[in-house]
Amino acid sequence: MTLPTFTAKGAAHAFASLGRAPSEPPLVIWAHGWGQDHNAFLPLARPLAGAAAHVLVDFPGFGESPRPPQDWDTADYADAMAEWLAGLPRGRRIWVGHSFGCRVGMRLAARHPQAIDALVLVAGAGLQRKRSPLEAFRLWLRVRAFKTLKLLEKLGVDVSARKARYGSADYRNAGAMRPIFVKVVSEDQTEGVKAIRCPATLIYGEKDTETPPEFGERLSRLIPNASLRIIPGLDHYTILTDGGPQVTYAVSQMLES
Repeated sequence: MTLPTFTAKGAAHAFASLGRAPSEPPLVIWAHGWGQDHNAFLPLARPLAGAAAHVLVDFPGFGESPRPPQDWDTADYADAMAEWLAGLPRGRRIWVGHSFGCRVGMRLAARHPQAIDALVLVAGAGLQRKRSPLEAFRLWLRVRAFKTLKLLEKLGVDVSARKARYGSADYRNAGAMRPIFVKVVSEDQTEGVKAIRCPATLIYGEKDTETPPEFGERLSRLIPNASLRIIPGLDHYTILTDGGPQVTYAVSQMLES
């Protein structure tokens, strides 16, 4: 079934909805992670269908939404969501994000404080990883080696097999979205999140290596009205499956507050 769409900042956004119409607050916006779409959050939103209107967005470039017209960064994604929200009746709004969806949500809350009233950030990204001197040196060597391969490629040498070993799975699979991916992962929102004034619940898996709990500890100190929950035994993706009931409960608490 083809999803309905709205257009904001010149880009089509497909979305699924549950519960009330989006024009009938309260409204919960569910924002998926990189490489995912609205389906990632459907099992978590369904138990709350009777309590609010729910919009599960496919960000431009994911799911049923075509790639944005330019190489967006998270500020562009946030501005587009703010434009869409500005056209809806005002009522209580809660943003629920996973990973990339947290990056966009934090930009939205910082740049457009009137747009939303609360954040639930699951495995939130947006900070630069802290590395030991040895880890930083290894990363530098890896970057230099990759740049050398790119130079050899320009000279006509076939280095495709070796290049395939570099970069994360998300980078290798990004395709036409790769320029956007590179922009997104290079961002550091350390200063920007200090402007967030709405309540924020931060949820992390203890065993998450992609967005480690240390991110949550830092964000909880940077965002003035934030609380942190670390769930034992879970990683970046099981936080949405095994940890799903706890995420749903956190959203229900925000709806009741």
